[in-house]
Amino acid sequence: MPLDFAALRAKLNNFKGINDRQKALWKPPEGKSIIRIVPWKENTSLPFIELYFHYLGNRTLLSPISFNGKDPIDEFAETLSEPHTKEAFLLARPFRPKLRTYIPVIVRGEEDKGVRFYSFGKTVYEDLGAIMDDEDYGDITDPETGRDVVIEYIPKEKSDTTYPKTTVRAKPNATPLSTNPEQVKQWLTEQPDIREIYKAPSYEELTVVLQRYIDSDVTPEGPKVDPEDVVPSPTAEKAKVGSDPVKAVIAEFDSLFGDKSDKE
Repeated sequence: MPLDFAALRAKLNNFKGINDRQKALWKPPEGKSIIRIVPWKENTSLPFIELYFHYLGNRTLLSPISFNGKDPIDEFAETLSEPHTKEAFLLARPFRPKLRTYIPVIVRGEEDKGVRFYSFGKTVYEDLGAIMDDEDYGDITDPETGRDVVIEYIPKEKSDTTYPKTTVRAKPNATPLSTNPEQVKQWLTEQPDIREIYKAPSYEELTVVLQRYIDSDVTPEGPKVDPEDVVPSPTAEKAKVGSDPVKAVIAEFDSLFGDKSDKE
């Protein structure tokens, strides 16, 4: 059988996408890390980037509402909640996209890796927001007079709770982002594109996924996978299953989101 160069090329491109994503994202290791929040080049007045994800069973899907698009799963949740009762709210909640927030950062000691995105949940978002809203600290993202931030991560196994714990605090002294003006300029302009790291499925693709999920009669669960762990994949057009486009889309989403079990 001759070598399928098209399939091989698709696999290699997939691995490249995984590597690019890993390079563009940062997860705090156990213990203390020091980061500097960098002004986001697309909105220098607000570094927080809000993305919304669906968690359906073992699948993690980026919602198009993250980039002002339409989302059939969220629309389905809206329909379920229309009676505006407690029961309707609880029924619709699993289908609502969940927020995860990102900020561009430089990790001290790893400056050679450039700007990366650090993602976190509600608690860290609130803690960072409180620091940035404190006039005593000033603008902690300012390249000249900002402040580094200490991130302390305690894994679930060593936490005094049943989940991992992350604490944040601002350094007491103001410091420059870098003493090298050229380095600062590079960090402020050369940043990963969050829209390339996370690409939302189309409305039609999500419609197929929702219908298939409903037909499977699976109870919606909480997040089982970090959005960062979702593996990029070729487009649905490359997933050929006979001549049936619906089967092609389903097969593609199986390859995109199937069999994920890593927990945060």
